[in-house]
Amino acid sequence: MRLFLIAGEASGDALGAALMAGLKALRPGVEFHGIGGPLMAAEGLGSLFPMEELSVMGLVEVLPRFRQLRRRIAETADEAVRLAPDALVTIDSPDFSLRVARAARASAPGLRTIHYVAPTVWAWRPGRAARMAEVVDHVLALFPFEPPYMEAAGMTCDFVGHPVVAQPRATAAEAAAFRARLGIGAEEPLLLCLPGSRRGEVTRLAPRFEQAIAEFRDRAPEVRVVVPTVRGVADLVRSITGRWPVVPEVVETGEDRRAAFAAGDLALAASGTVSLELAANRVPMVIAHDFNRLTWWMLRRAALIDTVTLVNIVSETRVVPEFLGPACRPGPIAASLVRLIDDKAARTAQFDAMALTMERLGAGGEAPGVRAARSVLARLAAPRRRHPS
Repeated sequence: MRLFLIAGEASGDALGAALMAGLKALRPGVEFHGIGGPLMAAEGLGSLFPMEELSVMGLVEVLPRFRQLRRRIAETADEAVRLAPDALVTIDSPDFSLRVARAARASAPGLRTIHYVAPTVWAWRPGRAARMAEVVDHVLALFPFEPPYMEAAGMTCDFVGHPVVAQPRATAAEAAAFRARLGIGAEEPLLLCLPGSRRGEVTRLAPRFEQAIAEFRDRAPEVRVVVPTVRGVADLVRSITGRWPVVPEVVETGEDRRAAFAAGDLALAASGTVSLELAANRVPMVIAHDFNRLTWWMLRRAALIDTVTLVNIVSETRVVPEFLGPACRPGPIAASLVRLIDDKAARTAQFDAMALTMERLGAGGEAPGVRAARSVLARLAAPRRRHPS
């Protein structure tokens, strides 16, 4: 069996590596080609070109690098057609990967196509599913409520579980050691501050988070603050938080980050998948995010749901408080953090929602990478789907 895989960023590299490991366990001798990062390389993929070329191509970067992007799309599609794989498996990064799928299918109409990570059509831009169905046969979904949306558009779809349920977590002993190393007493509340993983997010949110934490400390002076971050923005985070009245501890390594999540008592976080990491570690949270006016206006007009927090969405609750756009103000954020310290019922409601979220995302079952591999193999054994002409 030969597969051509495409991942364009770190999260896709992790998904792809887990899928490859699952496929190798279920179908020894499978052959991999395509584009991926270091994790996929460790599973045996020789990348056509460095994945990092795609990782930097966000909305702002696309225009000045359009020619390079277009050249890479054509090069990747040509290679996929030349190798004639049993399937083209695209992993997230739809701006690149689905353009490759379209170009490859134009040259090889019989090429099977599988896309890993369903588009969030349940949140905004529902028309994306129909456009994707023009070039994708089968979808591997991270959330249990997504298959009906994909199937309604004409694709087959399996829920395979979210990778957060398989991520390693620190033990209680490791969490205690982390607190001890930082001189944080067992009775001192530890606040995790997570202002985003992109430079723009950090720059925009850090001043709001700084003020909110300052107001929170007025009500809970014993609180200690840790900022778990990622390598790409660690220097920026240290530069910004180093000017705060009370300088927090910044951690970025995987081991320290896991220990911080296990040791945290509550969190103030930007919106995103970090809410699932916090839920996996049972850390009650407040979500806050600000946008420029045009982006906020567009989001408000396009949104199909009334919450952006994945814990709220998956658990079908609204127990995690959100402060978005104009509501992202330090005073109300601080008051909500105080409530998490003072109100046991508010914490319990979040714990219940977190447990339900993890259960619904596949905790306790077969690893998502193996489930994804089983879905790929089953799809390749099934009859081909006819695409719209």
